[in-house]
Amino acid sequence: MTTNDSRTVLLVDDDETFGERMSRALQSRGLLVTHVTTLASALRISDADSPELAVVDLRLPDGHGLDVVRHLHSIDETTRIIVLTGYGAIATAVESLKLGASDYLTKPIDADQLMAAFERDDDARTSSARSFTVPSLARVEWEHIQRVLADCGGNISEAARALHMHRRSLQRKISKYPVNM
Repeated sequence: MTTNDSRTVLLVDDDETFGERMSRALQSRGLLVTHVTTLASALRISDADSPELAVVDLRLPDGHGLDVVRHLHSIDETTRIIVLTGYGAIATAVESLKLGASDYLTKPIDADQLMAAFERDDDARTSSARSFTVPSLARVEWEHIQRVLADCGGNISEAARALHMHRRSLQRKISKYPVNM
């Protein structure tokens, strides 16, 4: 891990808490971090000064993170872009890699994992993209439940109605730990 790194990082994530924490963690590793929360800000900042590294969340309040990936890649093909999401899906993983992302990671993630993803060489990234594992059905179900629950503001009764499931059944599924891929 590099301690005296002066590379620039554009962190695009609408979660203020995550953005502030990750910014501090990356800055403590010597990176120069700019954190923005919207698609418009990301496009404006990257047009002014193309970053060497970028971390892009898929869900943004004013657009989609893949638009940021496309834009960054069109400006500078050497920018290493990592796409982050709380709701991993094979379709968006494949699309982000096609658009120029170096890697696709699911949250939660820490700065060490992010730095490791940035440090992987081209051969490792290519082989990891080829060996992308398909998540189990149980993992996909758990992630879908978490997404619906988040969309319902944590209201279990409302989420149960949206999922067409009994509230107690949903509570049992939520109480379980996430299923590994």
